[in-house]
Amino acid sequence: MDMRVAAYAVVTDVDDRVLLAHWIEGRRAAWTLPGGGLEEGEEPEHAVRREVREETGFRVVVDELLGIHSRVIPAESRLSHDAQGPLHALRIVYRAHVVGGRLRNEVDGSTDRAEWFSLHAARRLRRVQLVDIAFRMARL
Repeated sequence: MDMRVAAYAVVTDVDDRVLLAHWIEGRRAAWTLPGGGLEEGEEPEHAVRREVREETGFRVVVDELLGIHSRVIPAESRLSHDAQGPLHALRIVYRAHVVGGRLRNEVDGSTDRAEWFSLHAARRLRRVQLVDIAFRMARL
């Protein structure tokens, strides 16, 4: 069984908008939280700050740990075309806020753009399940 540990951020602004990234890796595109996999030996809080910066252009400060979501994805349901077996996805979700930078799109990554959405608009998007899980964790 493969394992992937990743860190994600629920980032909101003073207008109660949420920052999402458009994920383009795998078999279908969808909106997700900014974040991604930890590099070997990397602290989760560092990983989430790095990933948010890479995917959105913003520098963030981590406010709190919202929760950890664990899911085993069967091989036949994995989005990777060359998956050999199931994947244990361990997703660490934080609340964070912007302290610098400016919105920009990632180039040559797993996402192709980032945008701010009202919570109402975010719920109407094609999104990955993690967005809804994180919104419940954040009580949004």
